[in-house]
Amino acid sequence: MRDPYEVLGIDRKASAGDIKSAYRKLAKKLHPDANKNDPKSASRFAELNAAHELLADDDKRKAFDRGEIDAEGKPRFQGFGGGGPRPGGPGGFGPDANFESFDFGPEGFTRTTRRGRAGGGFGGFEDILKEAFGRGARGGASSFEQENFGAGAGADVQAEMSVTLPDAANGSTQRLHLPNGKNVDVKVPAGITNGQHIRLKGQGMAGQAGPGDLLITVSIAPHPQFILDGSDVRLDLPITLYEAVLGAKVRAPTLDKPVEITIPPWTSGGRTFRLKGKGFPAKTGRGDLLVTVRVVLPDKSDAELDALMKTWQGDKPYDPRKDM
Repeated sequence: MRDPYEVLGIDRKASAGDIKSAYRKLAKKLHPDANKNDPKSASRFAELNAAHELLADDDKRKAFDRGEIDAEGKPRFQGFGGGGPRPGGPGGFGPDANFESFDFGPEGFTRTTRRGRAGGGFGGFEDILKEAFGRGARGGASSFEQENFGAGAGADVQAEMSVTLPDAANGSTQRLHLPNGKNVDVKVPAGITNGQHIRLKGQGMAGQAGPGDLLITVSIAPHPQFILDGSDVRLDLPITLYEAVLGAKVRAPTLDKPVEITIPPWTSGGRTFRLKGKGFPAKTGRGDLLVTVRVVLPDKSDAELDALMKTWQGDKPYDPRKDM
């Protein structure tokens, strides 16, 4: 993946607010729903989500800036200790480093975690063999970790996959790239929620007793327009001043296809309309879409409108805050 700062188009000194603002702007531009005729839109959007995930996490961002992890979140190899750099320094393993080792016994493979020795480096060839097994790699918007070693059995592989809110609501099929270079098509069921798992039998690591499984944890990416609220979905819908005063029929997006809603005359900004059954699927039935109208003035000032408002202010004043 490209440098996450480059993906978001921001400076390395950008604040957390700058990161959030850049992500929202690009999410609206690159979202697959806005680029349905572009076959590469999904991969660009996934790259954007991965870059935002790394830089929005303060610890991951600092680790990336220090060169400890790469743009995909994978640890960079810092070199062995021993005759190399000093323990804890650049390119060495310090006393606080954590190591995982795998041992084979009556129970099959077992994994243990221990802290590095103060002297740094490895004790010998046996230690090198033990330390040769590490945790899985992270690639793009997905991360992987090998688990469940058993005697003769293939290991399960854990993965993370990000999906859009409409895809989570309506279901979709997405291609996932595994660390071994293999691509698998993952069917995302309609109504899947954050943190739910999809298990693909026989897609894990090979073993004498057969391959393990691929266990995918699904997360729903932030949407530039919709906000999930339980099974309901919230949407802010901009309307003009004359639509608010005179009333109108306007198109509003949903998780499926746009619908037309009626704005009654004299509708104040902040009024919410409930569209039954247009929300997110749930066990108790599909939720509702809650559309809150926001009155938006023209981009440029208008002399006639200014004059009208001054006349209105003088002849017909009113106080919307009188009860506050």
